[in-house]
Amino acid sequence: MPHLLKRTLIECPHCGHQLHAEIDPTPGEQDYYQECPSCNRDIHLNLHFDPHKQTVQLVTDTDDGQVT
Repeated sequence: MPHLLKRTLIECPHCGHQLHAEIDPTPGEQDYYQECPSCNRDIHLNLHFDPHKQTVQLVTDTDDGQVT
Protein backbone atom coordinates (compact mmCIF):
# COMPACT_ATOMS: atom_id res chain seq x y z
CA MET A 1 0.00 0.00 0.00
CA PRO A 2 1.57 3.33 -1.03
CA HIS A 3 2.06 6.05 1.57
CA LEU A 4 0.91 9.58 0.90
CA LEU A 5 3.33 12.44 1.35
CA LYS A 6 2.61 14.57 4.40
CA ARG A 7 3.11 18.31 4.38
CA THR A 8 4.62 19.97 7.43
CA LEU A 9 5.91 23.43 8.32
CA ILE A 10 9.64 23.68 9.09
CA GLU A 11 12.02 26.55 9.84
CA CYS A 12 15.29 27.09 8.02
CA PRO A 13 18.12 26.74 10.56
CA HIS A 14 20.16 29.29 8.59
CA CYS A 15 17.78 32.24 8.14
CA GLY A 16 14.63 31.34 10.12
CA HIS A 17 12.37 31.35 7.04
CA GLN A 18 9.35 29.09 7.47
CA LEU A 19 8.57 26.75 4.61
CA HIS A 20 6.53 23.68 3.88
CA ALA A 21 8.30 20.36 3.45
CA GLU A 22 6.73 17.23 2.06
CA ILE A 23 7.77 14.18 4.05
CA ASP A 24 7.24 10.53 3.30
CA PRO A 25 6.02 8.72 6.44
CA THR A 26 7.33 5.37 5.19
CA PRO A 27 8.64 3.28 8.10
CA GLY A 28 12.36 3.56 8.75
CA GLU A 29 15.00 6.27 8.58
CA GLN A 30 15.26 8.94 5.91
CA ASP A 31 18.05 11.46 5.55
CA TYR A 32 17.91 14.13 2.86
CA TYR A 33 18.39 17.82 2.02
CA GLN A 34 16.01 20.52 0.89
CA GLU A 35 17.05 23.96 -0.30
CA CYS A 36 15.62 27.00 1.47
CA PRO A 37 13.83 29.23 -1.08
CA SER A 38 14.81 32.33 0.91
CA CYS A 39 18.57 31.94 1.50
CA ASN A 40 19.28 29.09 -0.99
CA ARG A 41 21.20 27.09 1.61
CA ASP A 42 20.67 23.38 2.22
CA ILE A 43 18.53 22.22 5.13
CA HIS A 44 19.37 18.77 6.46
CA LEU A 45 16.24 16.76 7.27
CA ASN A 46 16.38 13.53 9.25
CA LEU A 47 13.12 11.61 9.52
CA HIS A 48 12.47 8.62 11.77
CA PHE A 49 9.23 6.64 11.76
CA ASP A 50 8.53 4.48 14.81
CA PRO A 51 6.16 1.69 13.70
CA HIS A 52 5.37 0.61 17.26
CA LYS A 53 4.28 4.06 18.44
CA GLN A 54 3.07 5.13 14.97
CA THR A 55 4.94 8.43 15.35
CA VAL A 56 7.18 10.44 13.05
CA GLN A 57 10.13 12.45 14.36
CA LEU A 58 11.57 15.10 12.05
CA VAL A 59 14.82 16.88 12.91
CA THR A 60 16.11 19.77 10.80
CA ASP A 61 19.57 21.27 11.03
CA THR A 62 22.57 22.44 9.05
CA ASP A 63 25.26 20.05 7.95
CA ASP A 64 28.02 22.12 9.58
CA GLY A 65 30.29 19.82 11.52
CA GLN A 66 28.37 16.63 10.84
CA VAL A 67 30.21 13.43 10.18
CA THR A 68 28.74 11.31 7.38
